[in-house]
Amino acid sequence: MNSFYFPHAAKRPARIAAMVALVGSLAVLAGCANDTASSSVYSYGQAQQEQIVRQGTVESVRSVTIQDDRSSGAGALAGGALGGVAASGIGGGSGRVLATIGGGILGAMAGNKVENQMGKTQGLEITVRLDNGETRVVAQAADVAISAGQRVRLISGNGPTRVVPM
Repeated sequence: MNSFYFPHAAKRPARIAAMVALVGSLAVLAGCANDTASSSVYSYGQAQQEQIVRQGTVESVRSVTIQDDRSSGAGALAGGALGGVAASGIGGGSGRVLATIGGGILGAMAGNKVENQMGKTQGLEITVRLDNGETRVVAQAADVAISAGQRVRLISGNGPTRVVPM
């Protein structure tokens, strides 16, 4: 009986497992991309809830960056898996093991950085002088045009306060 040895066949299960982990990580990361600081988006739990409305005039508007500070870790996981798989073809013996570990670490660091950048959105810090004389500041996504001197409504209740044009 003839038997053949395929040196690359033993690596396939590890690479397949790494690719499955990568795809799973990206799916988790994509699922986390739905958070928003928009004044136009309500969560399901906020719908049909009574809101308090106050009126006022915008005193100032400043551009800000809104950073999602909740990291899922999916970027680091996906980057680590991809880096480890990519580096596993470098060297031989113990050098290959070190290259795979190093590639995994560098990939995890790069993946984490990418995830953090994806969690940033442009926003506005809006200072409003309410009709009762009080001043309020609200930061929200820059998806609605708001400028100094504009009349607005502040809508608040169970959840975020939103600044919307009148």
